[in-house]
Amino acid sequence: MLKHLTAWLLILSVLTVNYSRLFVYAGFKLNQTYIATKLCENRNKPWLHCNGKCYLMKKVKQAEEKQNNAERQSQKNLFQEAYCESKTPVKFYTHLLQLITIPDPQFELPKGHSSIFRPPQLG
Repeated sequence: MLKHLTAWLLILSVLTVNYSRLFVYAGFKLNQTYIATKLCENRNKPWLHCNGKCYLMKKVKQAEEKQNNAERQSQKNLFQEAYCESKTPVKFYTHLLQLITIPDPQFELPKGHSSIFRPPQLG
């Protein structure tokens, strides 16, 4: 029973984070008359036909900022600094670090294929 309750709470919390806009909009629709009469900035200007949409936009913006801050915080938590102090010296083997020269294919054409590789003739 406890495992089922925990699973449902985790599912609900994940959905709440992902669908925060939906919950803000649902809350607005449920309380739209109260918001339009009491909380709207333009309640004294009925010719604007705001009906609480200004309040909805503020809440949506707050939800987005809260989600962005949560994402930044989770990214900060993923960052780890590591310091490793080694007493053994690092050896570089110079024969492994030698430069390998690759022939330039522009000047060295394979034998027998010279008729294929011709520069374009102008005019």
